[in-house]
Amino acid sequence: MIGISADFDPVHKGHVKLIDKARDISEKTGDKVAIYLNKGYSANHAPFFTSYEARREMALKAGADEVIPIEGLHHRLTLSYSVPIRIARMIEDGVVDYVDAANVSPAEIHKYSEKFVKQGIFVGIPRNLPNRNVIRWFAVNEFLYKKYNKKMNFHIIPELEFDGKVSGRDIRKAILDNDMEIPEYVKEFLPKTTIKILEREIKLGNIPGKRNLNDIEKRMNTYSRGNLEKIAYLTGNAINEIVKGRVYRDEESIWATFRRAEYGPVLTRLAISSIEEEVKKEEVLKLMKDYEAKGIIPPEQSINRVIERAWYVANQSGIPASEADKEFKSSKIKVDDVPLKLYAGLNLTKFESKIISDGLTGDLYINKDGKIAIEVKTDGKKIKTNLRLPAKEVTYLRYVMDSHFIPLHSKIIQSKKGYKVEISIQNS
Repeated sequence: MIGISADFDPVHKGHVKLIDKARDISEKTGDKVAIYLNKGYSANHAPFFTSYEARREMALKAGADEVIPIEGLHHRLTLSYSVPIRIARMIEDGVVDYVDAANVSPAEIHKYSEKFVKQGIFVGIPRNLPNRNVIRWFAVNEFLYKKYNKKMNFHIIPELEFDGKVSGRDIRKAILDNDMEIPEYVKEFLPKTTIKILEREIKLGNIPGKRNLNDIEKRMNTYSRGNLEKIAYLTGNAINEIVKGRVYRDEESIWATFRRAEYGPVLTRLAISSIEEEVKKEEVLKLMKDYEAKGIIPPEQSINRVIERAWYVANQSGIPASEADKEFKSSKIKVDDVPLKLYAGLNLTKFESKIISDGLTGDLYINKDGKIAIEVKTDGKKIKTNLRLPAKEVTYLRYVMDSHFIPLHSKIIQSKKGYKVEISIQNS
C-alpha cells in the first residue's frame, strides 16, 4: 500500500501532486493509494474548516483509492506522541511507500533526523529546522524499524508554489475574508472537484467547522483550580490566568488568557481542545501507557522518564532548570529511587482540624500566589490550605503538575502529630 497522511483542509493542487506521485508508484507496484486522513481535530489541534466527509470525497475524486480515518489523537497528544502512533498504524496496515512534500532533499532530511534517531526522542524539534514535521516523520520511521524490522520508503517531492508556498491556511483565510465565497485567484490553487465540493458545503452551511464555545466558556468560567488541574495541558500558571481572566464570552478573550500564560499557538489550540472535550490527564496517561507497552512510544518519551526528569531537575542546585533539563535529555541520565509518594504538612485552623478526617481525598492546585495548595470537601464545607514541603519536593511536585499529562492523587492521613496529605504521582 502507498500512504499519504494529511489534513487535506481543503484538498489543493499541492495535495493532488502527492496523490499523482503515489499513482506513479502504484503503476509500478500495483499497490493501492491510501490517504490517512485526520478526523475530529487537525494535526495542529484545531477544528477543521471542512468536514471529514467532504475532505474524504475530495481525496477520492483527486485520485486516492481509499481513505482511512485517524481520530482520537489530536485533541489528546502532541505530534511527538501522535506521529509514532500514526506511523505504527501505517506500517501495521502494510504501507510500504510513503509520499510527502518538502523543500529539502531526502539526503538533508536524513542528515537532520540522525540526531533525533540517536537520542530516541522526538520532543522539542527546533522550529528553525526546515520542514521539521517531515524530519520528525522520517526519524520516527527509522526508530520503529527496531520494532517491526521494516519501515516505509519515503518519496519526497518539492512543495508546490505559486508565488510562494501553497497553504491550506491561506486558502481558508481567503475564503473567510471574502464573505464565504472562493476568490478567483484561490481557485487557481484548487482542483475543480474541490471547488465544486467546497461551494456545495458552503451553501449547506457546513463550512467553517467551529469549536463548541459554550462548553469551553462554561468550563473556563466555572471550574475550580482543582478541577482545571485535572484537565490535560493546563499548567498551574495557565490555570491561574484562566481564573484571573473570568468572565469569558468570546474566543479572543480565551486566546488572550493563554498568551498571558506564555503558551504558543500550537499548545494553546491543544489546551483549548482538551477543555472542549474535557480530556483528563488520566485519560492521556492511559493512552500513552498503552502505546508504551506496545513499543511505539520511544522509551525516552515515556511517562517514567518525564517523572525522572522532574526529580533530576529538582535535585540540581546552582544551575538553571533549563540547563539541567537539557543535560538530562542529551546525556540520557538514569535516575534511581524517584519518589512516587510524598507527604506534606497542612496549615489547618482549629475548626478545620475538627472537621477533617482520615481517608478524605482532595484536589491539588497552584494558588494565586504560586503556592501548592489542596482543597478538601467534608460535611458540605471546603478546606483550602497550602502544603508544607521541603523546597526540593516543592520543585519536583510543581514540575510534575506542569507536565501536561501526569495526574496526582491526594489523600488525607492521620499521624501522631496530626493530619498530613499523602500525594501519589501516577505513572500507570
